[in-house]
Amino acid sequence: MNVTFIGLGIMGGRMARNLLDNPAVSLTVFNRSPEPMAALESAGATRATSYAQAVEQADIVFTMLPSPEVVETVAFAEDGFVAAMPQGALWVDCSTVNPSFSRDAAQRAQASGLRFVDAPVAGTKQPAEDGTLTFLVGGEARELETLEPLLESMGRKTLHVGAVGQGSAFKMLVNAQLAQSMLVYAETALLGEKLGFSKDFLMDMLPNLPVSAPFLAGKAELIREGDYEAQFPLEWMHKDLHLLEQTAHEADQPLYLASLAKSLYGSAKQAGRGRDDFSAIHAFLGRE
Repeated sequence: MNVTFIGLGIMGGRMARNLLDNPAVSLTVFNRSPEPMAALESAGATRATSYAQAVEQADIVFTMLPSPEVVETVAFAEDGFVAAMPQGALWVDCSTVNPSFSRDAAQRAQASGLRFVDAPVAGTKQPAEDGTLTFLVGGEARELETLEPLLESMGRKTLHVGAVGQGSAFKMLVNAQLAQSMLVYAETALLGEKLGFSKDFLMDMLPNLPVSAPFLAGKAELIREGDYEAQFPLEWMHKDLHLLEQTAHEADQPLYLASLAKSLYGSAKQAGRGRDDFSAIHAFLGRE
């Protein structure tokens, strides 16, 4: 199977590397910056020189890109890859985008004789490296049957959540809870220190309470060490909250707390924390 992967950043590069372990896959990669392509080429991938060359033989094209605007440019610009894909090929967009964008991309892809699935992921850098991501898939069941062996190379769980656009819609809900849970934990831990509890005590106890989200245990260890190396960059969380707010507006559903969360992550980004992990909201809120 000829598979192309476009977008080799924190997530995409690791996902593509796991595809190389699937013996049924012949993998071609392309990225705007050359360094990630060189590493994958050394591991057995074919390195393309343009978007068009990357997809011209592809049965399936995966994209993992940072925003709807980037997907729009990479896919549909004059030198974009959609026009170069073979008729009947399948485009799988794993980027976190708003659901209305996914549905529009699907219509435009189908008008070009292509098939489309939106399959954003739940998980950050380490699960991408370990091949333990969860895929949130929107699209027809028959497309999922084709994709399942490939998704199993990159993840441990696949949820088919509905028609095209529903994968992106469910990702909005996942990140809404993720962003706000991190904020609640950071704010609570900082108050705990002011009330006389040690940071170590709070990092040990708070994440293990029944009311705490499971992911917080790992984040607490990094916060304890002052390690904010990006697993999921704060600037991406801010972007995703913007997409969430846009999606809520389209659905006529106010989001009071998520809108406040967006403002706080935006302030942290302005304060220079954008390239840090989103858990750096703790450091931002705790500044003197």
